[in-house]
Amino acid sequence: MLWKLLVTSVKPYWQLLVGVVVFQLAQSIANLFLPSLNADIIDNGVAVGNIDHIWQVGGIMLGLSFVQVICSIVAVFFGAMLAMRVGRDLRAQIFGQVGTFSENEVQHFGAPSLITRSTNDVQQVQMLVLMSSTLLVTAPFMAIGGVIMAMQQDVTLSWIFVIAIPVLLIAVSLIIVRMVPHFRRMQKRIDAINRVMREQLTGIRVIRAFVREPEERARFGKANEEVTDSALRAGRLMAAMFPVVTLVLNVSSVAVLWFGADLVDSGEMQVGALTAFLTYLIQILMAVMMATFLFVMVPRATVSADRIGEVLGTDSTVIPPLNPVTELHEPGAVELKNVTFQYPGAEQPVLSHITFSAKRGTTTAIVGSTGAGKTTLLNLLPRLYDATEGQVSIAGVDVADADLDELWKRIGIVPQRPYLFSGTVASNLRYGNPDATDDELWEALSTAQARDFVEAMPGRLEAPIAQGGTTVSGGQRQRLSIARALVRKPDIFLFDDSFSALDTATDARLRTALKASVVNATMIVVAQRVSSIVDADQILVLDDGVIVDRGTHDQLLKTSQTYQEIVSTQLRAEDAA
Repeated sequence: MLWKLLVTSVKPYWQLLVGVVVFQLAQSIANLFLPSLNADIIDNGVAVGNIDHIWQVGGIMLGLSFVQVICSIVAVFFGAMLAMRVGRDLRAQIFGQVGTFSENEVQHFGAPSLITRSTNDVQQVQMLVLMSSTLLVTAPFMAIGGVIMAMQQDVTLSWIFVIAIPVLLIAVSLIIVRMVPHFRRMQKRIDAINRVMREQLTGIRVIRAFVREPEERARFGKANEEVTDSALRAGRLMAAMFPVVTLVLNVSSVAVLWFGADLVDSGEMQVGALTAFLTYLIQILMAVMMATFLFVMVPRATVSADRIGEVLGTDSTVIPPLNPVTELHEPGAVELKNVTFQYPGAEQPVLSHITFSAKRGTTTAIVGSTGAGKTTLLNLLPRLYDATEGQVSIAGVDVADADLDELWKRIGIVPQRPYLFSGTVASNLRYGNPDATDDELWEALSTAQARDFVEAMPGRLEAPIAQGGTTVSGGQRQRLSIARALVRKPDIFLFDDSFSALDTATDARLRTALKASVVNATMIVVAQRVSSIVDADQILVLDDGVIVDRGTHDQLLKTSQTYQEIVSTQLRAEDAA
């Protein structure tokens, strides 16, 4: 997967890769000539006292050194540009792919894992590209070129290469093979520590309210220890690699000097040639060591590439139609025919044989016990999930055949847990309609019963909102979410228990204002509080994923035992209060 991912990511920037190779080759060639020129100075300059020759060859060495430095700088610059662009593209691909996921895929991977894959995992691959541009390209040139240049100095000592290089490669390979499982385990444990951290930051109020700080610190400490343990195990193996390389390098250098001294003593080899041979040997083994350093990164990058590939290779279960229908001729019409939905891997369906319709300008309420499938039913309408069986139609068109953008434009959702983005009140309200005027924003705020507290906020429409809306109360967050949906002016409103945080008086005013301002829109309301839905045109009573009763409030009070139990339970609770 790593190789495939690298080829795909680097291909658009082949010019930069060619530039890296060309300039690395140039600096390697310049570097390879320096030991030979140094040998020439020793043998033909220093040994015979030829000062002019020393100055002449020294000048050439200085020029080559300057070329080497310039080429190295340019190569590293091109390599850095290549790595940064690859990282940018991978992050964009992951973000784009996650944007197409349905709720099934998001829940399968989990938000902490998706965040880790788009940051830490991409960084590992990006770093591998950078190090490959600076080390992997240089190492083969230096190793092969060093062998050739060393053999030109003396072939007799070349047997040292035949022993040293394979020994080094075998030792490094054995270490790398043992490192891969540790890196794989470490990436999974980074997911876990991100998940724990995210839960603790999100639920900090609950943790403090229940005095659970010691337990949460212990839970984080355990996750932290697991990451540390994996990192230490991989680090010990990595630490063992460099002493092995140094040992082979030093033993080889001693062998060159030991056997080269006899050749110099017998006159078969000059001192300058021996010095050059030793320098080439060091260059060759250093090239192998540089490649070794790169191979240290390969196992972790391989694991990261596999994890990135899992995301990029996962297709959404909500598949866009090949020939999408863009003309929706019956605005506000909603119809479900014999719809069944079952989560992947679940033994029983959440919804079974759901059939109902809602016309434009009407209000349909859905009530039932916790876990009856109310939210799941609502999620089928904007196609957050696809029905397992049956047909879901919006504006007279099966949602599976409708253009997704066109479908979503017709629907305004106020989720069960309202979420506000970091920014301002205005930026959150304009989320569904960027062109909305300030007057339209104030009108939506008035309908949502949010105008009073927004006017009291410093900056009013420009008042800052923290991520998740933590700077406002739960009821204010719900009203701002309702106002955001109103600004969009859709044909269909989906309210998923969106009035639960409101007091009874505010709830009544909001329902009255909604009835007056969205007369032509279809409203489908999931509610726990019966007082919020007494005026609905039809009420669906869900029980264990099945519609057991339907009708108006008055009708259900006479005919539905389940509805009567819901109403009586709430009345008893109100009387007790």
